[in-house]
Amino acid sequence: MFYKLKDKKIIACILITFFITSFSCGDCGLESCESFKVLVFSKTAGFRHASIPGIIKVIQKLGDRNNFNVKITENSKAFTEENLSQFDVVVFNNTTQDILNDAQQTAFEHFIQGGRGYVGIHAASDTEYDWEWYGGLIGGAWFKSHPERQEAVINIEDDEHPSTKMLPEKWKLFDEWYNYQSSPREKVKVLASLDETSYKGGDMDDHPIIWCHEYDGGRAWYTGVGHTDETVSNPYFAEHLLEGIKWAAGVCNDD
Repeated sequence: MFYKLKDKKIIACILITFFITSFSCGDCGLESCESFKVLVFSKTAGFRHASIPGIIKVIQKLGDRNNFNVKITENSKAFTEENLSQFDVVVFNNTTQDILNDAQQTAFEHFIQGGRGYVGIHAASDTEYDWEWYGGLIGGAWFKSHPERQEAVINIEDDEHPSTKMLPEKWKLFDEWYNYQSSPREKVKVLASLDETSYKGGDMDDHPIIWCHEYDGGRAWYTGVGHTDETVSNPYFAEHLLEGIKWAAGVCNDD
């Protein structure tokens, strides 16, 4: 079948509209999404990931399209109780090492205890090793090591959760795969795990990579992907991240 140029332009517009609306709040089954506010925190005191700016752009675009406001900072002074009170979710975007002082840690603890949300991306598990409460927030799964970047298979364990239901049952992705100090499985709801037979360098018998849980009055969601440009540009990543942020905000239920 042949189409005239005008017809092709119409088809292109339809496809673009479909792509944008596929990341809309309607996906969670609500008639309309509540507006909420997200703080994206990208401070690093150790290794700095080149993917940080790309992830920020993804979150900003998602906010524009999905009725939530995004504030960007690398300044730990943003962690006061007064300032945090305006947000519903704080995203630790590839943060590394010791990034908050004692007072700032206390402010963030009170933020979570007040029923708010946390999203950790990749190196968020390479953060605040001496802060026991934060260790609980990430399910005790601090970073231990990683092999060279390579393709691996992620096995989706929960295909009903908003942040994983759109993903292939076996999601092939080129990224940097963390080995964690311990498996968080006994402390969290595991949404997906790595197939260690699909790549070289895994050293965990049980290797969760995406998980969530309710913690100390709030909600925490973590994804181990997010090191490479290939991941940031992956067509599934934006929706995966969107639904994780919405879940942490309490906008969508995982039932």
